[in-house]
Amino acid sequence: MLASANWRVWLGLGLTAAWLALGIVYVSTSIGWNRFHTIPADQLGSFLEGAFAPLAFLWLVIGYFLQKRELEQNTLALRAQAEEIQRQSEQAVIQSEKLAASELHARQEVFLQIARNVKDQLGTISGLLFMSSQGTAAGEGGVDPDQMSQLFAQRAAQDVELFSRMLVELHVRLGDQPDVQAALFYGSPIRARHSNNFIFTFERMLRRAEAVDPDFIIRDALMTSSHGLCYRLAKRHQAGAPAELADPAVTGIHVNI
Repeated sequence: MLASANWRVWLGLGLTAAWLALGIVYVSTSIGWNRFHTIPADQLGSFLEGAFAPLAFLWLVIGYFLQKRELEQNTLALRAQAEEIQRQSEQAVIQSEKLAASELHARQEVFLQIARNVKDQLGTISGLLFMSSQGTAAGEGGVDPDQMSQLFAQRAAQDVELFSRMLVELHVRLGDQPDVQAALFYGSPIRARHSNNFIFTFERMLRRAEAVDPDFIIRDALMTSSHGLCYRLAKRHQAGAPAELADPAVTGIHVNI
């Protein structure tokens, strides 16, 4: 831009100098400097106006091209600035998405840590429910006290879904006895309390899972686990249980020791 502007300015200066030189020669030869200062003011004004009009037009044209070039440069600069702003905006969106993904991942990690403790809690509740349901099935799936102790020892060895799995298996074996199936979960106030506690605890975990998992992958995995299958059975029988047993506010959801 500077080189382009320089040659126009130098051209203008050269033409201006040449034009002034021609004017001086014209005054010297045609008018004379002795008579020049005696010319009336109106004639002198008209003479100077005619003499400098071409120079004014010349510099107007030069100024136009200089301004045009500057406007083009400014337009290019603004366009480049707009592109840079757009790139920065895109980068900001990418960074925002990465931050959101990182936050979601962190929340999921926290949830999974909490879920391990909740699954352990559900394992204890299902163990108490299974122990309370002994004798309900009339020989189906019953265990003696020694076997029960072994089962609780196995459950303590981190097989937290053991009793949920056994309840589901027992429920399947009793497929032709719907009343006995329901009694496994709501056959007594104690069993109703354990079942309501299991449902309450599992649903609370489900809500937390849905809050950190927009695709519901974690929720679906929980629902198809042994705890999830046991929850679905308990939830189904809760709907058909008497009101005094189905209502957690009546039965309570905590174990009284």
